[in-house]
This record gives sequence, structure tokens and C-alpha cells, in this order.
Amino acid sequence: MTSVTEASPPRRPAGRTPGGARPRRAVDHGAWFLVLPALLPILVLSVGPLLYGILLAFTDAQSGRTEPTQWIGGLNFRDLLHDTLFWESFRIGLVWAVGVTVAQFLLALGLALLLNQGLRLRWLARALAIIPWAMPEVVVGIMWRLVYNPDAGILNETLRDIGLGGGRDWLSGLATALPAVIVVGVWAGMPQTTVALLAGLQNTPRELHEAAAVDGASAWRRFRTVTWPALRPIALAITALNLIWNFNSFALVYVLTSGGPGGRTRLPMLFAYEEAFRYGQFGYAAAMGCVMVAVISIALAVFLAGRLRGGDDA
Repeated sequence: MTSVTEASPPRRPAGRTPGGARPRRAVDHGAWFLVLPALLPILVLSVGPLLYGILLAFTDAQSGRTEPTQWIGGLNFRDLLHDTLFWESFRIGLVWAVGVTVAQFLLALGLALLLNQGLRLRWLARALAIIPWAMPEVVVGIMWRLVYNPDAGILNETLRDIGLGGGRDWLSGLATALPAVIVVGVWAGMPQTTVALLAGLQNTPRELHEAAAVDGASAWRRFRTVTWPALRPIALAITALNLIWNFNSFALVYVLTSGGPGGRTRLPMLFAYEEAFRYGQFGYAAAMGCVMVAVISIALAVFLAGRLRGGDDA
């Protein structure tokens, strides 16, 4: 008797529906309870004040006012468009942010390359390099005010000792205030950029450098063809973040100059602070904050779009 064996139907791959599409996963609502403790502080301390500030920008809110706050629409923004002092502070903020960010990156890159070498006491040099990062901005500002002191500051004393004069009031001079503040900003923010770039250098395979050296590539060529391609994603990210952080600077410049002399170091954040807490114009100051948030958001969106486009091309 001949037995007939039926051919078994082909097995469907696991996780596939008969139509070939993957089944939709059910949403785990319990996961929201795990995310909520981290999400709640962001909503309360960041998103909530941001939305309240946007709402405040469309009102005539002032301090010491007995009448109810009125909704005035876009009048604050209209006045802001014609406020030359604000746009001058915006220009100063751009000069400050770009100057500090560029100098930070160049000096941090050189320092990271140096600390990546096999130097003696390299651990001590790395520890000393991050000291400015560990210091509060208020302490940094007070310390550098002493350095720039026109009578007994170490900078003027050094200039006198080497015969280059002295007695210059660096933070009160119209021509020297902004450059002097930029130097402090570079010194205070350089360590975080150095740490990020040093981490990227240590993740670069040494075999690539050794192979390039065997092929006779110079130090500059090895940097251009091996080191920089590996550092480029980190460099772009830390530069974008530094630009945003520096544009939003407040405490360091406030302690150093309070925006003086003559508004030469009045950054946009300082201008908004003065309007709100010195002159009591809360609605107008909120409108300034909205403009700054919009500018930063647009800059960040352009950066992320470029990064995503670069990732797609790769």
C-alpha cells in the first residue's frame, strides 16, 4: 500500500501577517507611568513657564500696576521691531556668541590634541584643564574682575613689569570691555568643548593613524584625512550647543560688567532682564524672550536639518 505524504504549507515568517506587513504593536500604557517622573519636571519647569511667557508677551503686564492686565495683541512685538537698543543688544549678542564659540573650539581642539598625546603626568594636565568648568560663573566673574582691576590686577601688574604700561580699566573702556568679556567666556567654556573633542579623539582607531604614518602621511595630512572625519560629528554638535549656550549667557557678563559701559556688553538676555526687573515691563520683556527663543529654534532647526540631510547622503 502506497502512502501519500501531503506537502505541508509553507510557514509564515514569525511576526508577519498574511499580507506581509508586520503586526502593529499594542501601546504599553504602563510605560507612560515610568516616563512620567522624568517628564513631569520638564513640563512644570520648562514647558509651563515657556507657554506662560508666550502668553505674557501679548499683554501689557507691568509691576506695581493696580489695573487688571489687558490683552494687547502684537503691540509689544511692533514696538520691539522699532527698538534700536534691543537690536543693538542682539548684534552684540551675536558678536559675543560667535566670537566665544569660535575661539573656544579652536583652543579646545588644540588642547584636546595635546592631551591625547602620551605625555608624562597626562592625568594631572587633564584634571587641571577642566577646573574652569567646575567653577560657578559667579565665582569666575569675581575672579576675573580682580584680574582686570586697573590698580592691583595681575594683568596690569604684568604689563607694567614688562614695560608695556598699565593702569588700563579693561572692563570700563568702550573699546576693551567686549573683548575682555569674550576672553573670560572662552576661558570659562573651553573645558567642556575640550572634554567632548578628547572623547572623540580617544574613540578614533589608532590603526588608522599608524597606517597613514607608514604610508608617509604628514601630521597635517593625518589630521585632515583621519582625525577630522572622526571628530566632525562631535565638532558640529558641540559647536551648535555652545552657540546656543553662549547666546543665552547671563550670569558671567552680569557679574563682570552688568551690560556696561554704555551698553557695550549688554547681551539680549541682560536687556530683557533689565526691562523686566528694573523697569517692570514684564510683557515687553516676555516679547523679547519670545524673539530670542524663535531665533534659537530656527538656528537649531537649520542645524538639525543639515545633520539629517548629511546622514541621508551618507
